[in-house]
Amino acid sequence: MIEAIAPAEFAAWAARQDYAQPPLLIDVREPWEWALAHLPAQPGCELLHLPLGNLPSELARLDPDRPTALMCHHGMRSLNAAMFLQANGFERLGNVVGGIDAWAQFDAQVPRY
Repeated sequence: MIEAIAPAEFAAWAARQDYAQPPLLIDVREPWEWALAHLPAQPGCELLHLPLGNLPSELARLDPDRPTALMCHHGMRSLNAAMFLQANGFERLGNVVGGIDAWAQFDAQVPRY
């Protein structure tokens, strides 16, 4: 199952994960998008910038047992990434609904583009 996570709910989602490693938030946007806007560090969570096109070649470095959330600009690419991970054995998945655009509306430190 891929859980829909609103930006305002992300901290609570990360806090309820009770695994040996902190949850992972993967931003699947392109490098130019990352340069325009990206999240500051999130408490209790590791951030990783991994463009969607690189996800298949980097799959082996990701832990399928680790809770993993994905985000993009509006939420569709990250949903595709989550479905790809789910098809490859990942079970604890979340998708940030509305992506960084929704996050920017929730957190004024994050610029909109």
